Amino acid sequence: MDRLAVAAAAIAFAMALAPAARAAELKVLAGGSMTASLKELGPRFEQTTGHKLDIKFAGTPELIKLATSGAPFDLGVVPVEVMKSADARARFAREPVNIARVGYGVAVKAGAPKPDISTPEKFKDAMRNAQSITLYPESAAGAYVMKVFERLDITDIMKAKMKAQANTGGIAAAIAKGEAEYGVFLTNVLLAPGVDLVGPLPGDLQSELQFVGAAAVDSKSVDAAKAFIDYLRTPEAAAVFKAKGITPG
Repeated sequence: MDRLAVAAAAIAFAMALAPAARAAELKVLAGGSMTASLKELGPRFEQTTGHKLDIKFAGTPELIKLATSGAPFDLGVVPVEVMKSADARARFAREPVNIARVGYGVAVKAGAPKPDISTPEKFKDAMRNAQSITLYPESAAGAYVMKVFERLDITDIMKAKMKAQANTGGIAAAIAKGEAEYGVFLTNVLLAPGVDLVGPLPGDLQSELQFVGAAAVDSKSVDAAKAFIDYLRTPEAAAVFKAKGITPG
């Protein structure tokens, strides 16, 4: 995030703290991989502003359904893939702003041997030799991992080994319990107790999932919604993102 963007976000957030600002209850749609960060940042924002947050965490397909369902919401902190749906994009006001991004990696149970994934070919061999893997396929991140498998021509092999999870939280839990040998997903999700990060996806297999923020087009609390988005672009929020394994901006 450049200095001008940081300064603008800080000024906008400071303005939202004015005593005259009316407290609002904000319904927020958020990517599941942002759970740990927003569960820490949300209460800080609430305490500072008096606004209240009701955050629904979900994968990209569900977020698109929620955004287009007609049910009211105030803002989204979502994977940029949500905005690639024309129907979902129409539910958000103005251009989304970048909030944070994170890359992909592999994890094992704490203390377990770590495979060599230093090159795309070695990563492919490690996946082919795995007893089982786990990820959250109903998400933008899961879709990207499946594209990597497709690119390596191991899709059918990996589907047979897959222990699919219904949410991001299930990934680290399955690895820690020994229910899956490897987890392949966003690295911040793989930073959890009982789990060791092997490393990032190698070479040009690596990518980053971008999360963006935008107010809902029909929110009744647009100023408060924008204030939360601005808060997520402040140095305080950036420090929390970094501590959770996410790159701000």
